[in-house]
Amino acid sequence: MFNLLHTFNPSPVIFSFGSINIYWYGVFMVIGVLAAMAMAIYLAKLYGIKSEIIIDMAVWLIIGGIIGARLYDIFLEWPYFSTHLINTFKIWHGGLAIHGAIIGGLVALWLFAKIHHHNFWPLAAIAATALPLAQAIGRWGNYFNQELFGYPTDLPWGIWINIVHRPLQYLNYNYFHPAFFYESMGNLLIFIILIFLQMRVIKKQRFSATNYILCVASYAFLYSLLRFFTEFIRIDATPVVFGLRFPQLVSLLMMILALIFIAYKIWPKINRNNTQSVLDN
Repeated sequence: MFNLLHTFNPSPVIFSFGSINIYWYGVFMVIGVLAAMAMAIYLAKLYGIKSEIIIDMAVWLIIGGIIGARLYDIFLEWPYFSTHLINTFKIWHGGLAIHGAIIGGLVALWLFAKIHHHNFWPLAAIAATALPLAQAIGRWGNYFNQELFGYPTDLPWGIWINIVHRPLQYLNYNYFHPAFFYESMGNLLIFIILIFLQMRVIKKQRFSATNYILCVASYAFLYSLLRFFTEFIRIDATPVVFGLRFPQLVSLLMMILALIFIAYKIWPKINRNNTQSVLDN
């Protein structure tokens, strides 16, 4: 297997019909979205929420997520996009930033809940649980685009990167850290943790805003923690502020906000519930 990683030269295109190309990036994105939708519908059924609501919500999330992800990436890569404006629409070539997708999706979900008079938090908890599954699958599209790799490495699982995709300072190196793979596996672990939390809530029938918020805050904290550390090995261009890559600063902000939410919205309620349980006994 390791020998395959050292010698395989992935192509971004699966096959072509004349001038129409089908890209691996898009295929993995679609598979990830469908898997997340299936999981969201399953959880919604256990919550007593109609699947039609989840399907409608997914449309809003996909549109909002793509818009947010692309705008965020354009912001990070503005020196390039400012001289290649036509490429701003070529999302099949990659360039969808997950932090932007989270922000865009969150705004879209809030609007969806507001307009259609749905309870925001249970929908957010379902979306937050399903999202890392989509991320874990979608990251493999980066591999076929030969992007999202890290520093050169001699480790046996290092991936071969075509010379046209290597940064100038690493032209003489062949094998690089598969940063996409590290993040994919990290997202899969986050998905497992959140599913475990959801099953406990469902098993004990503790459908409350506290548990919904805990699920959402847990996703925000865990993914931000993962992204903060994987950024240390990534070498793709991004603004650097105070010695940290810009996505690391965004991740730190998300972790702080998640902890604040837990401290002020969740922890007091947990303490009150524990106190009441002791008094009842």
